Amino acid sequence: MSDAVRGRRILVVEDEALVAMLLETMLEDMGFAPVGPVDDIDTALEVLRNDNRLDGALLDVNVAGREVFPVAEALKAMGVPFVFSTGYGEGGLPEDWRGHPTIQKPFTEDAVRDALFQALGIAAV
Repeated sequence: MSDAVRGRRILVVEDEALVAMLLETMLEDMGFAPVGPVDDIDTALEVLRNDNRLDGALLDVNVAGREVFPVAEALKAMGVPFVFSTGYGEGGLPEDWRGHPTIQKPFTEDAVRDALFQALGIAAV
């Protein structure tokens, strides 16, 4: 575990329970401190209003039938880096969000780590 990772707080916004648990375990194994998982947009926005200590986020694009972009906009405004997670890959994102770190479901731990490291500006080890 890298000192650059240890204890960094990563918000997980994911409505599929098994995927959320998998991400939580992966993040813990990497040394991150998961926040959540949160399974709806309104709760995610509430977390952002009440938690100014987030270091990053993993955002499922479609959360309980709603797109996650209001959360992405709020994170962007706060200067908090994030990674999109979607079954459609980057091509499934609206034009405005293409080029943003994105992992395609199903994903591997390596894909999650690489995308998070890219978003957070951490050099791969």
